[in-house]
Amino acid sequence: MAVVQQLIVIVLEIWTIIFNFSASTAAAAQPKKYSAVLVFGDSTADTGNNNFVNTLFTANHLPYGQDLPGHAPTGRFSNGKLMPDFIAGFLGIKDTIPPYLDPNLSNEDLLTGVCFASAGSGYDELTTAASGVIPVSKQLEYFKEYIGKINGLIGADAAKKLLSEAVVIISAGTNDMTFNYYDIPTRRAQFNISEYQDFLQTKLHNYIKQLYDLGCRQMIVAGLPPIGCLPIQITARFKNPLDRKCLDEQNTDSQSYNQKLIKLLNQLQASLPGTRLNYADVYEPVIEMVNNPQKYGFTVVNRGCCGTGFVEVSILCNPTTPKCASDSQFLFWDCIHPSEAAYQIAAKSVESKISP
Repeated sequence: MAVVQQLIVIVLEIWTIIFNFSASTAAAAQPKKYSAVLVFGDSTADTGNNNFVNTLFTANHLPYGQDLPGHAPTGRFSNGKLMPDFIAGFLGIKDTIPPYLDPNLSNEDLLTGVCFASAGSGYDELTTAASGVIPVSKQLEYFKEYIGKINGLIGADAAKKLLSEAVVIISAGTNDMTFNYYDIPTRRAQFNISEYQDFLQTKLHNYIKQLYDLGCRQMIVAGLPPIGCLPIQITARFKNPLDRKCLDEQNTDSQSYNQKLIKLLNQLQASLPGTRLNYADVYEPVIEMVNNPQKYGFTVVNRGCCGTGFVEVSILCNPTTPKCASDSQFLFWDCIHPSEAAYQIAAKSVESKISP
């Protein structure tokens, strides 16, 4: 009997060793977690910074945010979450990313990432000249201020490590094209389309380099969506109100911009040691949703859910504005911005690239 008991003890000890070894091996094989999510750009990424600046381009009122927890508007230009929110959730960092200008940020908020983006912004300084929103260049100044804050919280060495392991998301360019080239052709007097694309990407090149010099190493840079499919662009050009089709020329411009961007990121990747630069393709997911709406549960793809869906955005999309019965069936929430359902689908195409 004693021998049997000893054998049982030995077997249990062996299994304990095997279990502990397997657990430690699995833990060692777990993908490295990112430390934080830091966001720069325009309304596709702004989680509420425009609430704290003097501009009319805000979304801090219903029906914006109606599908967020508590049904409360936060300044996001959609009915719910934006793509950076979904990415932060996918990485297990947090469910939503707060705006940097929120005066009530906690230390935990700062250490796990904030958003510097501002709706209406762009790479071209002219884009924000009259709107009062935060230029991309000013977002970088806020980022430097942020670095000082986290240095004070955890020390310079730990802050440097945090920045090197953070995911940086940059999403801009659409406002530059629409405000300065298509709808108000200020830059068209100076550049042809290819030259203006190069002008914007030179600014983006310098921006990425500045972020690198400040310690960022993991970056996701979004390309342009099919701009010709934005409801506001269709409205600006359409003649027959019943025939709302995407503008092929503007979509072709978006594709050529994106091809240049891919080359730019590859060049930067090679010239900046230790970086991981990912191109976020938002064109293909959106055009796929436009061309095959039923596959994704959409019934309307050429106008927004708010109001007529042709021109309503910001203060024109307000509590008194009629809205659609089911926003999850609309690709666009207002005349410019995708719905939460569309952002969630688009985010999935990015998540595979940033899986550690």
